[in-house]
Amino acid sequence: MGDQELEFAQRWRDNAYGCFSSGHKFCREVCPVMQVTRNENHTPTAFHASIVAMEKGLVNVEDVADDFVHCTQCGACELRCPNTLMTGDFYRHRTRTVDVVKAMRALMVETGNEREAWKLWNERLALDHNEPVLGDTRVSQAHVADWAIGLDIPVGGETILFVDCEAAFFRTSYTRAFAQLLQKAGFAFGLMREQWCCGGPAAEMGYQDLALKHATHNVEDWRAVGAKRIIAPDPHDYIAFTEDYPKYFGEDYEFEIVLGVELVNDLVKDGRIALTHPVERTVTYHDPCRLNKRKGVHEAPRELIRAIPGLTFKDVDRVTQWSYCSGGGGGLPIEKPEITREISRRRVAKAAELEVDTLISACPWSERPLSEAGHEANLGVMDLFELVAVSAGIEP
Repeated sequence: MGDQELEFAQRWRDNAYGCFSSGHKFCREVCPVMQVTRNENHTPTAFHASIVAMEKGLVNVEDVADDFVHCTQCGACELRCPNTLMTGDFYRHRTRTVDVVKAMRALMVETGNEREAWKLWNERLALDHNEPVLGDTRVSQAHVADWAIGLDIPVGGETILFVDCEAAFFRTSYTRAFAQLLQKAGFAFGLMREQWCCGGPAAEMGYQDLALKHATHNVEDWRAVGAKRIIAPDPHDYIAFTEDYPKYFGEDYEFEIVLGVELVNDLVKDGRIALTHPVERTVTYHDPCRLNKRKGVHEAPRELIRAIPGLTFKDVDRVTQWSYCSGGGGGLPIEKPEITREISRRRVAKAAELEVDTLISACPWSERPLSEAGHEANLGVMDLFELVAVSAGIEP
């Protein structure tokens, strides 16, 4: 085993032994990948056991690399872990599996054990500075703000709206709806001069240097226009800005990060956005993993849904660690699209059991696989901000 592998194993050994010694494996039943593959090598427990085996020199990174692709970074395993449950409330302890998977993937890149589809994806990110969300059609900085044409949004200012790559190039109606809601409330905000990918997905796939390069560019752009707060409508960006960026920049990271769904909910509660148009739908809500499981945000979107007149809301039977995953995160759709499709198919099937006509998403990355599964199941999938915009009388 090389020095890099040994250093990695020693860094994560205590965390791994904490999992290995408890032996309960509760995480298996909340892991969306394990629910589909039923392969023990894909469990969070197996990830930690692999580190124990690495520390003892029994396996190396090449032996276990493919196992670590099988993770959406949803964080359910961390919440369900007995170690987290028993000591989390008092000691604020949380078994770290999301970070372990990211670190192992970084080790895979460093040691030449990277996965081919992720490698290609990140090569294109490095060229275009935005994720290749349009498949073979290249994206570019020249079109990163095309979604805002006609909305008269200035560039720069104290408050910046960060629009993730999926929302900038693929789900543009969602982005326009969100921006128009802020404009309707008289909430002042601007756009970046040059917006690059947040870098979060690259970091999740193990491309740490590329992620840091993009984060550094974005922070420098924010500072250049005097920004003090950043609005993140997308949960994946919110994770990057509140977890990755503080690690990159330490005390020099001075920005207030505002979560989009909480901002819109506050504007509705304060009466700055009036929801006066009834929406006659029967709906349920899909908790994005990075809001619910990773950040504990599940009330604000539900308050927002209940504020829309005309809606019949049938809530899911699972929240927090038990909530369903779309399979759209952690780079899984790039390397293992068949597993993502099956996770989303099962998620939509659970929604259909509630006899609703619409599944509401609050995450553009969840929405793509859910929409594909919903199309096959004849169930509508709609973004929360677009639904709120309809009720506010906005025509994107």
